[in-house]
Amino acid sequence: MESTESSYVSSPEAARKRSSPSPRSPTSENGEKATYIRFLVSNAAAGSVIGKGGSTITDFQSRSGARIQLSRNHEFFPGTSDRIIMVSGTVDEVLKVMELILAKLLNELNIEENDDVEPRTKVRLVVPNSSCGSIIGKGGATIKSFIDESQAGIKISPQDNNFYGLNDRLVTLTGTLDEQMRAIELILSKLSEDPHYSQAMHAPFSYAATYNSMSYAPNGAGGKFPNPKN
Repeated sequence: MESTESSYVSSPEAARKRSSPSPRSPTSENGEKATYIRFLVSNAAAGSVIGKGGSTITDFQSRSGARIQLSRNHEFFPGTSDRIIMVSGTVDEVLKVMELILAKLLNELNIEENDDVEPRTKVRLVVPNSSCGSIIGKGGATIKSFIDESQAGIKISPQDNNFYGLNDRLVTLTGTLDEQMRAIELILSKLSEDPHYSQAMHAPFSYAATYNSMSYAPNGAGGKFPNPKN
């Protein structure tokens, strides 16, 4: 399976556009709900998100108000060599920190691209199988509307029965940073309406080698899936 790292390419123009992520609010009510997103990154990309001495992750948490947590160095999503990042907070905080993270990763690799064309990259979200139905919708109507509105490619992996106890599926978003963020906004807004999704926010990584996870609180201290709001 491809490494998430290879999905990110450089875009100086995107960096300028994204230096101050605009606040997003699907609805005023949903914007204040406590929620989360899990997604995959390569080990190298995880190090980039953490930064030297935890400086980047602390900065992103301070700027967004969200909490960022990572699986340990050798705790990968089953069938991949990618680590899991979980960001949690209100919907608005999660969207802001996702944009900060994805914009940084997009510009980290510094691959030569046509400056006039913003690159289309991939990000893989980890979504509980029980919540995928709400994204798909009756007859695929919801996911089709999300694709039309965001202009991003959205694909949901089939349930993988090769790993006992794995109840998550991968939702792959392909597009420019703008398209990915719009798709994430639509998906997160829908997931935040699902009580089962919200209940899983404090669950550990069941597929990790251990149930411990590395996380950085806003002051740089580690912790294990604490409540995003004290």
